[in-house]
Amino acid sequence: MTTKPTTADVVKWSVAALEILDKAATLIAKKYARQHAFTNPQATKEFLTYKLAHHEREVFAVMLLDNQHRLIEFRELFFGTIDAAPVYPREVVKLVLEQNAGAVILAHNHPSGVAEPSEADKRITRRLTDALALIDVKVLDHIVVGETAVSFAERGLI
Repeated sequence: MTTKPTTADVVKWSVAALEILDKAATLIAKKYARQHAFTNPQATKEFLTYKLAHHEREVFAVMLLDNQHRLIEFRELFFGTIDAAPVYPREVVKLVLEQNAGAVILAHNHPSGVAEPSEADKRITRRLTDALALIDVKVLDHIVVGETAVSFAERGLI
């Protein structure tokens, strides 16, 4: 006879799962940052999947990188609903300047699980790329995380 898990059991598992995912992302960041592998879309997709896939609403994040493309900081910046998150280029530029980043990788999740970039995703990527170019900061990629992860760079969209 199998007993149905209680809400407390599910919450405990969820917290433990989130802690494991966060630890995995930290280990990946340490491993790849030393090898300058954040220019590698596969390594980046793996890192961002651990960081963003568990969110139930859309979250837009930025990986701030130095001139050697080593991770300075990963920051979740904007939080939205199940199908959209507002993104403000001014706030992204401000953060990049505060952290003295030389390059960035943009990322967000699609809680639906479908990682296909929307037209809105493509538009905000162009706006951010243009805004950051004014201060000589390169956008290396934009990763959309769903059940899989899609790289704008791999698709020739950046």
